[in-house]
Amino acid sequence: MKNQFIALSLGLMSLGAVAQKSELKEAEKAIKKQDFTTALSTLKTIEGSLMMNGEDKYKSKFYFLKGKALAAQKDYKGAAESLNALFAMNESKYGDEARPILNQMIQEVSNKAVDLYNNKKDYKNAAENFYLTYLLSPADTSFAYNAAVSATQAKDYDKAVEYYKELQKIGYTGIEKEFVATDKATGKVESFGNDKARRDLMVKSGGYLKPDTKSTESKTATIVKNVALILKEQGKTDEAIEAFKEARASNPKDLNLILNEAQLYVEMGKMDKFGELMNEAVALDPENPTLYYNLGVVNFNQGRMEDAKKYYEKAVELKPDYADAYMNLAVIVLNQEKAIVDEMNKNLNNFKKYDELAAKQKEVYKEALPFLEKADGLNRNVETVKTLMNLYEVLEMSDKASEYRELYKSMQ
Repeated sequence: MKNQFIALSLGLMSLGAVAQKSELKEAEKAIKKQDFTTALSTLKTIEGSLMMNGEDKYKSKFYFLKGKALAAQKDYKGAAESLNALFAMNESKYGDEARPILNQMIQEVSNKAVDLYNNKKDYKNAAENFYLTYLLSPADTSFAYNAAVSATQAKDYDKAVEYYKELQKIGYTGIEKEFVATDKATGKVESFGNDKARRDLMVKSGGYLKPDTKSTESKTATIVKNVALILKEQGKTDEAIEAFKEARASNPKDLNLILNEAQLYVEMGKMDKFGELMNEAVALDPENPTLYYNLGVVNFNQGRMEDAKKYYEKAVELKPDYADAYMNLAVIVLNQEKAIVDEMNKNLNNFKKYDELAAKQKEVYKEALPFLEKADGLNRNVETVKTLMNLYEVLEMSDKASEYRELYKSMQ
């Protein structure tokens, strides 16, 4: 009895295989007649049994026919799922036939995504098509990044976070090879992107020299930052902080992650946390003038003037043309003026005391003057000109006051 049952089962399986083969042929005929609805309906009737106990040769044909029919109906997502399942089987017969179909879909969808983004400014649909391109060609991970950026611009934040998290899941870094060469005429290094042939041609022509290959910066920290900023925009501040915490646990020495998290705290108004992270950043990159400048800002806002001054001085030591740092050094010095002016207003009838305070005020101006002049020389603007004009007038530097008064008028 047991043997009969086994024989019966084998017989049923053989009949199942015959039925699968027959239905596959019917679906193939329907596709040739461009009756894709019938083809898909026929394939659906055998899908369950075929996936459960069908032979690989029938499964590969099934995936091919289904992908072909769905592609013809413009159901590119479904077509991609079927064709990628086929490629995963490493089956050459149908795989070779399927490749041109997939490539055509990739080209069509990616071109549509670029057009929607660049020309129509339809960022929502551009995002959908960029992501679909990624589904069609999972190896081309940059399309998933483009989808996330587009979704963010469309303010479709839930989708943007979904796409960014997919990028994190697959370990996307965005690092690419970049072919560069030095322009002989200008001496500047010029990038040719990923076009090695063009770079080599320009070097061969004699206009460029020193061909080199560089790597673009990783987008890992940018992705975390973007996710965190979206979460913050949605009012999910705790989740935004957690996003940075998780990323930094894996990359504790990633300076960009620290800086991006610090920026989040600035936007949240938590300058104490910003300061803590700036100190971490300085420990990792002690020769970075911007980090010292930021620490100067934090300490100034928290009323620690001497510490702020120390950090600004370090910033200009590392970067002698740091105009903003010189300006802020002047601001620290001029910050002393408020207390002096308050005392002057209390001693309007005490001429001796008033004159002493006025002299003290001038000393403050003299101390601030070199910093302001340096800032103005590096980055002249209405604010530096107006402040210097006022200082020169108080310090009775008539020629300078007249010069800057005319400058100020011309800038109005």
